[in-house]
Amino acid sequence: MSDEEHHFESKADAGASKTYPQQAGTIRKNGYIVIKNRPCKVVEVSTSKTGKHGHAKCHFVGIDIFNGKKLEDIVPSSHNCDVPHVTRIDYQLIDISEDGFVSLLTDNGSTKDDLRLPTDESLLAQIKDGFAEGKDLVVSVMSSMGEEQICALKDVGPK
Repeated sequence: MSDEEHHFESKADAGASKTYPQQAGTIRKNGYIVIKNRPCKVVEVSTSKTGKHGHAKCHFVGIDIFNGKKLEDIVPSSHNCDVPHVTRIDYQLIDISEDGFVSLLTDNGSTKDDLRLPTDESLLAQIKDGFAEGKDLVVSVMSSMGEEQICALKDVGPK
């Protein structure tokens, strides 16, 4: 029985959770929350008084951090909400390919080639113009819940 080999198809990354629980009453404006399975930045929080059946409710208005859509949710303040792990990492821009992918230089010297150019028009124009002028550009990549997107640009100066 024990000499058989078992093969497992792993779909998770080392058991690291994409979210962590936090009590709804403690989530504040400019924090993060998961609404309808999307990571959102909280732009408005209002709390109602306790009603006849005892729970105060928190009304959250959040903006999806990747597509900018406005989402709303109402949760009892004593219940737990999912809060996404959001990280921002800066990479140096090396190249932009014709099909809309960017080539980025990581801190350890390897390249990251799996990111698309951002959909935000003004940021897209700034990146393309700066790259065409031969400037050294550093892009900030926000990642959360298995998604990544370029969210900001820093001009380091000419090459």
